[in-house]
Amino acid sequence: MKHTHERRYSLAVRWPAPPLNIALVEPEIPPNTGNIARLCAATGTRLHLVEPLGFQLTSAHLRRAGLDYWDSVDLSRHASLQAFHLSQNNPRCFYFSTRARRSYTEASYGPGDTLIFGSESKGLPDKVLEAHEAETFGIPILTEHVRSLNLANAVAIVLYEALRQINVRLSTP
Repeated sequence: MKHTHERRYSLAVRWPAPPLNIALVEPEIPPNTGNIARLCAATGTRLHLVEPLGFQLTSAHLRRAGLDYWDSVDLSRHASLQAFHLSQNNPRCFYFSTRARRSYTEASYGPGDTLIFGSESKGLPDKVLEAHEAETFGIPILTEHVRSLNLANAVAIVLYEALRQINVRLSTP
């Protein structure tokens, strides 16, 4: 007879609500956006989608990737990156690109910050990166034959580093 012991672990972490914002500029692949939506639901992070989108929000692939967490996602759509910026109350923004010269670990994140990622095939527009060079960071890739990481993976890496920094700041006397 085989015995299975299942252990569930829960980490009691207190982040400000909502701790951060994720903005996806012109996302193209529904499962990536669905996975990011699920990540946002798990962390209480607001998700902003900047049009045009490469899919419909009713896409089965998008819905499937987000599973049954869609009701827990604080989701906003914006007609453009400019419209997104105008809708915000001056949040600090960090931009992420494979062309960045500094690692995402060098940024100093705080509650309410916005993490902005470009589309899977094009990234963020050059003029956005040029205008925000001081706020642009990347994820180091250790081999030359890999150009970039999957968008959902990149968002998860950066988001959890930002949450780690915020939690450390909030829990330090």
